[in-house]
Amino acid sequence: MASTSTEIKTRQKQETPSEQKRRRGLSDFERKENAAGYLFLLPWFLGIVVFIAGPVIGSLYLSFTNYNLIGTPQWNGASNYISMLQDPQWWDAVRVTLVYVVLSVPLKLAFALLIALLLKQGLRGLGIFRAMYYVPSLLGSSVAIALLWRQIFEGDGIINHALNLIGIHATTSWISSPSYALDTLIILAIWQFGSPMLIFLAGLKQIPQEYYEAASTDGAGPLTKFFSITLPLITPLIFFNLILQMVNAFQTFTPAYVVSGGTGGPVDTTLFYTLYIYRQGFAFLHMGYASAMSWFLLLAIAVFSTFAFLTSRYWVFYQDERR
Repeated sequence: MASTSTEIKTRQKQETPSEQKRRRGLSDFERKENAAGYLFLLPWFLGIVVFIAGPVIGSLYLSFTNYNLIGTPQWNGASNYISMLQDPQWWDAVRVTLVYVVLSVPLKLAFALLIALLLKQGLRGLGIFRAMYYVPSLLGSSVAIALLWRQIFEGDGIINHALNLIGIHATTSWISSPSYALDTLIILAIWQFGSPMLIFLAGLKQIPQEYYEAASTDGAGPLTKFFSITLPLITPLIFFNLILQMVNAFQTFTPAYVVSGGTGGPVDTTLFYTLYIYRQGFAFLHMGYASAMSWFLLLAIAVFSTFAFLTSRYWVFYQDERR
């Protein structure tokens, strides 16, 4: 018995204060504090359930039904998912969206990195330049900017006027041409480079100057320094920006809707996947089909994101890792 009581006292001395408190139980004051905390969190939990979890579960159910927003959903199994694979316009939307993502995301990141490298050189009024370059990221997805972009690339827009001033006779309506309509939206996406640019700039400032000084001593030039020092050390930021911009690109809707007038034209060249979901759900009242398309988009984003994470081990370098 004596040895047992000694062991208990020794164990109690080894326990941390939090463990001792947990063993004794919560006091009335602590219970009231916890209750107050949960009470303040209750609106957030309700918002999650009502505005996120509820609609997500509801859309999953509707994806297996025939629903027109007016009548009662009629269960039709996997018919919506089978119809997608047999829908030529669905394949057009997939193709347009993939081309947009594959071209706009790398070009935006490359341009953002280029501007960040220029701003890192210690320009005067750096804060003003940062604000100027970040504004497009705030306004780029708005309806106003999409309308302005449409006016810029119209047949009598600013682009054609500028070309005429330098002796190039241009009357093409770029947004109405099947050959160039998608290109104008890609340029709009690249113009919204401010957000990744700020992240790159913050990362570039964290690279120790001693690395560059040592490379200069060894006779390394600017390109060697960039590819041997700068680029490997900012690969985590490239990966971070890649994931964010890729997910946003897959969900792009407003520019395509405004520029094409909600049709995805000309000849479906700007029929983004999200725009086709909108048209099926709210223009044709095929809400069950639109829900199935939405779940396919979610799955596609998950697959591309998973692929990026799995391959990141081969090209993302972290300073605290040894390879």
